[in-house]
This record gives sequence, structure tokens and C-alpha cells, in this order.
Amino acid sequence: MKKSVINSATLMILEASGEYRPATPKEILAAAKTAVGYIYGRGSLFTSPQAAREFLTAKLAGRESECFAVLFLDNRHRLIEYRELFYGTIDGASVHPREVLKAALEVNAAAVMFAHNHPSGDTEPSMADQRITARLKDVLALVEIRVLDHFIVGRDVTSFAERGIL
Repeated sequence: MKKSVINSATLMILEASGEYRPATPKEILAAAKTAVGYIYGRGSLFTSPQAAREFLTAKLAGRESECFAVLFLDNRHRLIEYRELFYGTIDGASVHPREVLKAALEVNAAAVMFAHNHPSGDTEPSMADQRITARLKDVLALVEIRVLDHFIVGRDVTSFAERGIL
């Protein structure tokens, strides 16, 4: 099987002057985020960790500071909305359960998947990551909203569900 290699020298940007130039890594990531928005729109199924991994990698990888996001899903695990709720620094973001609950009720979510990035690239879940996930799960359970997974995006993507942490 042939493997494609893509780098900034193979992807080109058409300038207003009509000239082409190599795309920068930042432009490639921006284009990928736009493409993911078209591929995974409202109603997209998120029934496997792999589908969520692809989506979240495009949305959160390469950021310089932490971002905590939520995939709000219906009872068949179709996407209602992706929302970035909290932003932080290079090594943390404050997550407020009340705001997560409010947003989930606002879109009438039946289930959620959490995600955040680690700018360091290390996707090992910290104790703080595990504590906030447990707290969010408890809060959302009070109104019968299921927490399906929590992903950490860095050099790769770690799934709490696959690790048995959830």
C-alpha cells in the first residue's frame, strides 16, 4: 500500500496576484479545521472513538494553550453541536460544571463527549483531568445526560473510555 506524504511544499496557496506559494503549517491547520466542519456537521454520527479522534484532532491539535470543548449529542450519538467552552494557559484551563450543564440543557443533549488539548503533546490524563471528568459525569447524571468519553489531544489522542477511566 502506498503512503502519501503531505508537507507544506506540496500544498499551495493561490495568492490574489494569481501566483502560487507553499502553504504554511498554520494555513494547513486552518484549512483542515474548515474541512472538518464540512465533513462533521450537525447530525454526524459519533458512535466510535475513531470518528471523534479525527474530528477532535483537526479542531484541537497544535494549539498553544489549553481549550476544553464538548461534543453535544442526541440519543443516537449524532452531533447536535461542537462547542469550545473554556480556554486556559499552556498547562491548564478552568472548567465549570455549571456552565457545561447549562450548555447541554440549552441544546437538549442526551449525551456528551469532552475533549481538551495538552499543548505539551503529552496525552497522559492527569489526576485533575480525571477529577473534573468524574465531577462533570456526576452533575450531568442528575439530569440523565450520559458522558460517553473524554479525549485528550496532543501528539496523539487518548480516550478515557478506552482506558477504562470513565
